Amino acid sequence: MNGQNVLVKIKAMYPSLSSKEKAVADYVLNNPQEIIHLSITEFSEQSSVAEATIFRFCKRLGFRGYQAFKIALASEVVEPIKNIHEEIKEDDAVFTMAEKVFAGHVEAMKNTLNLLDGKVLESIVGILSKATRIDFYGSGGSSAIAMDAYHKFLRTGINCNAHSDGHQQIISAALLGPGQAAIGISHSGSNKDVIEALRIAKANGAATIAITNHFKSPLTKEADYVLYTTSKETSFRSEALASRLVQLSLIDVLHVAVSVRRQEETLGNLQKIREAISIKRY
Repeated sequence: MNGQNVLVKIKAMYPSLSSKEKAVADYVLNNPQEIIHLSITEFSEQSSVAEATIFRFCKRLGFRGYQAFKIALASEVVEPIKNIHEEIKEDDAVFTMAEKVFAGHVEAMKNTLNLLDGKVLESIVGILSKATRIDFYGSGGSSAIAMDAYHKFLRTGINCNAHSDGHQQIISAALLGPGQAAIGISHSGSNKDVIEALRIAKANGAATIAITNHFKSPLTKEADYVLYTTSKETSFRSEALASRLVQLSLIDVLHVAVSVRRQEETLGNLQKIREAISIKRY
């Protein structure tokens, strides 16, 4: 469906919508700029309409889901250049673009640090330090974050894995249990595969942890603990720029804290790793 016709199509279909679907339509028509920054959970709360109704509404419009609907709506109500970066202007010099990108990253780091809850961090580190296994789940751009986490946590001596394939994620989650942990990473907090994996892991007794940019999202519902990132990136866009760097920093925090608590084993593993990879260097 052509994103430039989203609002027009809603108005055209309005008479045929159910009363609940009309409530969704009314909210979209009255707040198109706001909608593109809301998760489906936030939309549900603010419009007092069930998530299932919102999803059904999006399907009736011809979209595969809420995220696809938001992207199409954004193409109608947002200046195209904002899809690339929120602060960039087309006539900016390249160095000016560099300043704005770096400034956005620095601000995201500072804001996320201010947002961190020390008690939640302590609880998460305590769980991970004692876990017999940790699985990291991430799809798309978040898969790189999950792989980075796996690469770092290998050094702690804890059995860990990273999965980006949806089927592997749920298979892995099904095999987790008490004393083990699953960490789901999703900028939007709406990735179905990661959400389902965390749900299964939680049902099997594993501790579940989410890293996301959205306070009220489907992913947070399946997590025992949540670490939030924050940035000015547009919520309708699936790509994470500054948020990606903040996610990596949160992984670094968890890795360093767990390594300190498992210091003897971690230091021994680091020595073994250095000796093993020395043959790979000139």
